[in-house]
Amino acid sequence: MSNRVGLAGSLKDGQKYMDLWPVRKELNAIFPEQRIIKATRFGVKVMPAIAAISVLTQMVFNNYQAMPQAVVMALFAISLPLQGMWWLGNRSKTQLPPALVSWYRELHEKITETGFALEPMKPRPRYKELAIILNRAFRQLDKSSMERWF
Repeated sequence: MSNRVGLAGSLKDGQKYMDLWPVRKELNAIFPEQRIIKATRFGVKVMPAIAAISVLTQMVFNNYQAMPQAVVMALFAISLPLQGMWWLGNRSKTQLPPALVSWYRELHEKITETGFALEPMKPRPRYKELAIILNRAFRQLDKSSMERWF
């Protein structure tokens, strides 16, 4: 994730964050990311078809009076996954609250204690850095060391 600004930057960051976030059932109760990611991925698959069907059905049935409503509905359907990616992009750049900062630091220390290389600890971590640490923790730490948090 970079320091891009604007809608395009947030969408790009959202896509990267969506790929970075660990989709684990243990995190469901704590973070909304998994639900947003699931809905966004579903929307990316389904909403373009819904948009096309809404316009094409009006054309097939020669109902051109309803075409403006069909186009608005198509635009709304296409915008839903974009809203999810935008939210994820903004979330990835949001700084962690103090409770999660301490959790981030504990996980970072635990991973480095076990001998795995990590980038240096950030003084003001964001959700993006938390996603990186959580991914690494789920991949490299055993279940007994993760029991404390989950």
